[in-house]
Amino acid sequence: MEKIHTQNLGYPRIGERRELKRATEAYWKGGKTEAELLAEAKSLRSQAWLRQKEAGIDVLPSNDFSLYDHMLDTCALVGAIPPRFGWKGGPVDLELYFRMARGSARESHGVRECGCASTTALEMTKWFDTNYHYLVPEFEPETKFNISSEKPFAEFAEALSLGLKTKPVLVGPVTFLRLGKAPGFPEFSPLTLLPRLLAVYGEVLRRLASQGADWVQFDEPVLALDMEPAERHALIMAYRALGAAAPGLRLQVASYFGELRENLDTFAALPVAGLHFDAVRGVREVPMLVEKLPADKVLSLGVVDGRNIWRNDYTRSLKLLRPVLARIGPARLWVAPSCSLLHSPVTLRNEPGLDPELKSWLAFADEKLTEVVQLAGTLDGSATLEANEYNQRVVASRRTSGRIHNPAVKRRVNSVQDKDFKRPSVFLERQARQRERLHLPEFPTTTIGSFPQTQEIRSMRAGWREGTVSQGDYDRFLEQETAKAIRFQEDIGLDLLVHGEFERNDMVEYFGEQLAGFAFTENGWVQSYGSRCVKPPIIYGDVSRADPMTVRWSAYAQSLTRKPMKGMLTGPVTVLQWSFVRDDQPRSETAWQIALALRDEVEDLDRAGLAAIQIDEPALREGLPLRRAEWPAYLEWAVGAFRLTAAVARDETQIHTHMCYCEFNDIIDSIAALDADVISIEASRSNMELLEAFETYRYPAEVGPGVWDIHSPRVPSAEEMQRLLLRASAVLPAENIWVNPDCGLKTRGWAEVAPALANLVEAAHQMRKVRLTQPAAAAH
Repeated sequence: MEKIHTQNLGYPRIGERRELKRATEAYWKGGKTEAELLAEAKSLRSQAWLRQKEAGIDVLPSNDFSLYDHMLDTCALVGAIPPRFGWKGGPVDLELYFRMARGSARESHGVRECGCASTTALEMTKWFDTNYHYLVPEFEPETKFNISSEKPFAEFAEALSLGLKTKPVLVGPVTFLRLGKAPGFPEFSPLTLLPRLLAVYGEVLRRLASQGADWVQFDEPVLALDMEPAERHALIMAYRALGAAAPGLRLQVASYFGELRENLDTFAALPVAGLHFDAVRGVREVPMLVEKLPADKVLSLGVVDGRNIWRNDYTRSLKLLRPVLARIGPARLWVAPSCSLLHSPVTLRNEPGLDPELKSWLAFADEKLTEVVQLAGTLDGSATLEANEYNQRVVASRRTSGRIHNPAVKRRVNSVQDKDFKRPSVFLERQARQRERLHLPEFPTTTIGSFPQTQEIRSMRAGWREGTVSQGDYDRFLEQETAKAIRFQEDIGLDLLVHGEFERNDMVEYFGEQLAGFAFTENGWVQSYGSRCVKPPIIYGDVSRADPMTVRWSAYAQSLTRKPMKGMLTGPVTVLQWSFVRDDQPRSETAWQIALALRDEVEDLDRAGLAAIQIDEPALREGLPLRRAEWPAYLEWAVGAFRLTAAVARDETQIHTHMCYCEFNDIIDSIAALDADVISIEASRSNMELLEAFETYRYPAEVGPGVWDIHSPRVPSAEEMQRLLLRASAVLPAENIWVNPDCGLKTRGWAEVAPALANLVEAAHQMRKVRLTQPAAAAH
């Protein structure tokens, strides 16, 4: 039989050992030159291409690499630079690129050596329903586009120099415009800019064709969303224009992350040479898509899950692929991962400590490429029988393993009753008791939980894990760091304190390490945003808690101060979303198992005397299904998981939750249904845009709109923070407003944290003066 082609949509950017993170952060701190950073990036790209080629992938991607984010790269490519960055045209250099991402290109916190003042970075939010954050493009009615970056052309040429002809990857024009915003122009639709954008994309295609490119991949994941007829029409028009712009170039449109549904006809009819479809999440639609597929199109089926880490079941994938092969033939069928492998760790070869049985159940990026090649080889007869036999043994061992199920955990979930979701009293009654207990001023100040994880802290933790630092020495060190954090908070005048979380490596991994049903990797890193990498735990079995996880450090911190202290927990939905989750039972069941384990922790913190307990749920919005029709079912169990966690607290114990870098205006009623006493939210980077929901929805509890964007090295002034608080007080009752950063501070340094928090406290003091002198100005 003719060979069946394989392709990859994108490879992890960060490097096997997070080399990109270290190089980028060194550049920001002045420890690497631009040339050194770019040389490291070039080396990582070369390694990625060669590894994909060695795995047997036929069609390799280029331009899937990024120093920070692919949406930011697209802004640079087409010159979509907001006016506040002072760009005068010409190539987008690295200084401007990182200022758009972070507000400042270096860790100078103000004016860089070049004289360019720092400014507000582009807004950051979640990429569909993943834990990857993208930078949101900004448009105006007068936005013009021009090629302003050589990146896709340079990287294609770079691969050619290695003897590899790649398939450049571009963000599709409709996805780019739809995921952007037009701040200050509420009635303007960025989609009206499509003709201008297509003119530049056409020029990009002509240049790639002149370099020798055969295929170009356009990612249009908006096809997995609810789309308006005008957007579907725009897709047809866009690819008709792009096909005409470079007639000899074959275009492929990739859809991933979900089913197509009412968009399926449009997808099948796109005037392009090839389509890629996520056959993991959209498995039910494969027969319909094949039925509608025109006879001149190549179909790439993503049968290997690019977003989770479980080994592919070859029997199931081949059952899907064989009828397609029989229908369209080997020349028109490509086999691929479901989406870019950006969302997967790089390789299992760096995991010697994993339990061998569990490790055999897993596949990271490199292993997924092998799976793609073996599946294609099984179809066309080139694969060995041994590979398939091994796959089936491993899949069967996971299915029948006794380590997965715990009957006691399942019985506890099944015994949950309606009363377990309800606090003893309604919010207003709780609020009165909490205020009597806490004695806080108006505009009370607090932080989100963590304080800087310095190199000394990381080194001590590493030594403790490796056995070179004793348990006693490590505990004494953590006590010292906690005491310093308490003194600092008291000195600057914060009202509700936190212990700093110096004992925690990660807000999810820390809890997973103390819960049954979790496993951990040494190098299973994935990119969250920019240089921020996370190492998600693996939930392989039923979840339960044996012992308290946080009480020791929260109670110790409380013993050091007379001010009230918050206990800090990660919520059940966030633990779920930010882990690699078992796929053999509904996610809702796993979420409730986690909720019951955390419920025990809330009860223990309450008994230990903590006046407030924060249960972070930044992933609640992220977990929403891509289709609105499926939101109610998800929100019912997700909100239920939070309430199941929190409802055990007494009335006088204040329950906080925190959410950041997500759009939740359209689910504000579900946020209220969490029944938290205080919610802190990201608001500074979006200039309080998230508070628009509160203009029409009278939120029933207290709110802390973040006034400091901690993902930027900028130190905002007290006046800047106060302006944001004044905006908040125009839509929220002043007596219900808290003052806080928009996220935890572990990734920042003390050189930024100390002055920024001092400014935050000063902004709160100024707001109290406003209330005293002009109470009407701050009233709701």
